[in-house]
Amino acid sequence: MNPDAIKALILNVLPDAELRVAGDDGVHFEAVIVSASFAGVRPVKRHQMVYAALNDKLASGELHALSFKTYTPDEWQASQA
Repeated sequence: MNPDAIKALILNVLPDAELRVAGDDGVHFEAVIVSASFAGVRPVKRHQMVYAALNDKLASGELHALSFKTYTPDEWQASQA
């Protein structure tokens, strides 16, 4: 796996998302996901939304680990202040 492949998978589920995915060992990755789709959604449900895009890759072992943070656009803007 590579960051671009992970981005593509997430964008299939969250097409409005802005993403930053990092990782250079091909197995462990970190991501920041900003999407209006997260508005009014509890953190657990947000994570389930992201994992829905990645379940096949995680189950096969092609993707070993992804840590990520989810934000609405407003939350992201506030976190950058």
